Amino acid sequence: MVPAPRPSVDDDDTVAVLPGLFVPEASQWLSTSAGRIAGDGYSWMQAVHWVAGSGLYKPRRHRSHGPRSFGPTTVRVAQELAQLFPCRPGIDYLVRRTGLSERSVEYHLGMLREAGLLAWIVKGTRVSGGPAQASEFARMIPVEFDVALGIRTVQRDEDAPAYTRAVSGIAEAGRELMAKLAKKAARKVRKPRSKTSSKAPAKASARGAEQGVVTAVSDEVRCTPMQVGTSASSTAGDTSFPPESKLASGVSKSATSKKSKAKAGGRRKLNVVGRRFQMARELTQELDWLRGCSVPRIAWVARNVADAGWTVADVRGWLHLRGEAARVRRGSGLLAVLLAGAETVLDTPAKRADAIEQWSGAQEAARRHRIQQVRARTERYEGDWDAPTSHAVRSEVEAAFTKVRDAATRGRHQDHGDVANNQALEAELSEQELAQLRADAWGQLMAGETDLVMTAVNAMGRPAAELIYGAELVHRAHQIASGSRSSLISLMAYGRQ
Repeated sequence: MVPAPRPSVDDDDTVAVLPGLFVPEASQWLSTSAGRIAGDGYSWMQAVHWVAGSGLYKPRRHRSHGPRSFGPTTVRVAQELAQLFPCRPGIDYLVRRTGLSERSVEYHLGMLREAGLLAWIVKGTRVSGGPAQASEFARMIPVEFDVALGIRTVQRDEDAPAYTRAVSGIAEAGRELMAKLAKKAARKVRKPRSKTSSKAPAKASARGAEQGVVTAVSDEVRCTPMQVGTSASSTAGDTSFPPESKLASGVSKSATSKKSKAKAGGRRKLNVVGRRFQMARELTQELDWLRGCSVPRIAWVARNVADAGWTVADVRGWLHLRGEAARVRRGSGLLAVLLAGAETVLDTPAKRADAIEQWSGAQEAARRHRIQQVRARTERYEGDWDAPTSHAVRSEVEAAFTKVRDAATRGRHQDHGDVANNQALEAELSEQELAQLRADAWGQLMAGETDLVMTAVNAMGRPAAELIYGAELVHRAHQIASGSRSSLISLMAYGRQ
């Protein structure tokens, strides 16, 4: 017996049962892909919606983390890719467009590759110290899609790769499904809104079409500008309209009452948990030793004072009375210790106001003290020169001045000029003495002191000081002195502001 010939796809109205859809990593490149390149973004979105509705691809079969299904979020990411030509999306671009996190975007791109809808042309790289290069993808249509809908393809160029084959026809059994996929591809899937209550199933069904979930297009009649769905049966007989006297202002009483209850003063009133988190955020911004701490943890630590109606200023006043630590290793732990029992000690607004006043007075006193210090140091650097405070430094300076004066006035007239004075100075100071002076000056320079060098510059001039200490040492000392003076002036100006 010779078996009967296998019927063609056009003669069979049933859809073949397909195995699970999964493309391994080695076949996720354009050169190794078994699918074909989509002609445009519209036809590619038809394949995306088919994969989302077929259930053939299940991500959790191949990994233990990430999304559980190919759902509306993956379709939203695919929508952004369908509008790009060439398809070179950066991770940061998709994060901005979809509002997802970077890890979520990477998960959904991997799901599109594993489902056979994307194939790498160029894989992006991240070189240390250089800009990140985005990956370039080819939008692919899996073989399973062609088999399920009975799509026939043909290779027009025999020398071209297999992924360049084009569509030549479709079976009758797949035309109806293709029409439904066309409606889904023409509709834009948006970010889903917050979860609705289970008590209002009618509202949830009306919002389902606006959210753009991956379902078939509803046949409901749209009768209002707000796109509210209505059923085929009329409910006009059960509807009662209010009298015109209650609608004179154009706003119903029930709407205004609900709005006034939901919002006070135009803003939503915070509950107990909201006040805790608000105080935690303000504390992490006000206190330097709480920067970088977890806001939920700080909210839990400060829950007692937040529930008692404290403000951040009250907490600052209490910390001033309690005493803060100079070295903080764990900010949340220190705050928990400092706030222990605070709401029982400062249990009245008057006590908290007194603590705030003491803290403000201490802050003002510290500010004035810093200003006085800056002014004193500025006057010392910008006023007349004072002798060094160290006895050893003064002795060395006096000895150097004596040798310089003796070498400059010994048997020579003043009209010999600077050249004669320099020659006499070199003859008077031996190499050992010069080396000792320079060593002492270098030692002080490493400690941040420039008194010895700058004293010689102010008394004898820069050329004579360079002759003794060298041009490099004098230059560095002058830079350090100039930098400290400019920083002090800037600090004094900030204190005055």
